[in-house]
Amino acid sequence: MTTTTRGSHRAATAPGQLGARMLKPVKNRLVTTPVESTKTVGRAIFMFAAVIKNIVRDIATLRFPLGETIHQCWALYKVTAMPALLMAIPFGGMVAVQSSGLINQIGAASIVGAASGVGVVRQGAPLTAGLLMGGAAASAIASDLGARAIREELDAYRVMGVDPVRALVVPRFVALILLAPVLMAVILASAVIASFILAVTVSDVTSGSFWASFGAFAKMVDVWFAVGKAVVFAGIVGIVSSLKGVEAKGGPRGVADAVNAAVVLNVVGIVIANLIITQIQTMFFPMAVA
Repeated sequence: MTTTTRGSHRAATAPGQLGARMLKPVKNRLVTTPVESTKTVGRAIFMFAAVIKNIVRDIATLRFPLGETIHQCWALYKVTAMPALLMAIPFGGMVAVQSSGLINQIGAASIVGAASGVGVVRQGAPLTAGLLMGGAAASAIASDLGARAIREELDAYRVMGVDPVRALVVPRFVALILLAPVLMAVILASAVIASFILAVTVSDVTSGSFWASFGAFAKMVDVWFAVGKAVVFAGIVGIVSSLKGVEAKGGPRGVADAVNAAVVLNVVGIVIANLIITQIQTMFFPMAVA
């Protein structure tokens, strides 16, 4: 009788224990993921502070690595320039086609340029630049630093008394900051020209009305905000990609994981930063006809 009771008790409690065991990893993940995310943000802030400190110190002592920075500018420009054109031209055309289809229905084809100006200058160009830097440039930086980390080159730098952040991260960070306005100009010009060509050839919009409405809604403050967004995005990409590359572990698989994490975190950070800057721009510089 006792044996039967114990067997029944075990059978009754087995599903509950099984459910508890299945829920335990989920509970651990819900706890550890926010903690690890907070630690990552903290390490990124410390790296940003170290980068700014080294930049100021090197400029003050005339020891800034200008040659390495120019080399990194050119290397990053090569991996982002062509994708920038390939993304900007379809984006500008897409804005023109979609906006003209709606605007023609209400008989206001002359303001297609305004839609292109608002869509491309305010959102399209800076987001395209940020996503390109967060994809192509971030992959280049994270893979380079990650390969150095798994080959123990960073440890060798530290043994020799050289700060890896000062020697490797600072030139890449400054190169991205310098590259951002150039990339932004290329994307902005390409997208606007593509939008203009499609609006004139496909939607039968006159060139004069396109540029008149474009100039009426797109103001210089929008261009400056777009450039500022690109610079902020470049700073996020430089810090996050360098951090993930420096912390890479576990051989080639670790480098691949670092690149993947850098790209994902950069995209999330760029979208959040874009939302914040757009809200500030809307609050203090609302859209109005010039």
